[in-house]
Amino acid sequence: MTTKTSILLVDDDTELTGLLREYLAQEGFAVGVAHNGEDGVREALAGAFDLVVLDVMMPGLNGIDALRAIREKSRIPVLMLTARGDDVDRIVGLELGADDYVPKPCTPRELVARIRAILRRSQPLAPGGSLIVGALSLWPERRQATWHGEPVELTGTEFNLLEVLARHAGRVVSKAELSEQGLGRPLARFDRSIDVHMSSLRHKLGTLSDGRSCIQTVRGQGYQLIRE
Repeated sequence: MTTKTSILLVDDDTELTGLLREYLAQEGFAVGVAHNGEDGVREALAGAFDLVVLDVMMPGLNGIDALRAIREKSRIPVLMLTARGDDVDRIVGLELGADDYVPKPCTPRELVARIRAILRRSQPLAPGGSLIVGALSLWPERRQATWHGEPVELTGTEFNLLEVLARHAGRVVSKAELSEQGLGRPLARFDRSIDVHMSSLRHKLGTLSDGRSCIQTVRGQGYQLIRE
């Protein structure tokens, strides 16, 4: 018997969570619900769920603070629900380690598509050894990375973006390619998700011996992982 993928919905909007819960169940997911940030963090860290859908705007512990608490102890994939047009919440959420975001109001169909894309990116790949680019080593099948031999803690999305760059090391990879292969969706106009994830990766990886980041921005073209 196949175990259902478990989704945790964290949102104080009971009507919306009821609708989403029913739709997700019809799509074959097992669904849990928390109506505040405190309960959401506790449930997310309990180990019973495969992905968290987390609303930003909640009374008490809001979604940003809940995400911060989750990321202190877990790399579970997190999809943020943000107010449409609120770039600040989106960018802060991505900087704190959210895997993606969906603006509200959203359709259940769009939410399910984003959930499936994140889950696909989070699955281990078939064994194929490691990818080594200078001081960087990636093991796609284990979803692990090291920099100068030291483990690097990456979100699922960060790992996928870094893997895309590593497989094309030495050449420029466009934002469109990174979005398609790393985020699982076409690049949207004015979408800064790639830039925020790249900033986080640069921070986590540190610098080369000459002080440069190993991830270089090529203006108007994309990003390049430097071979050293």
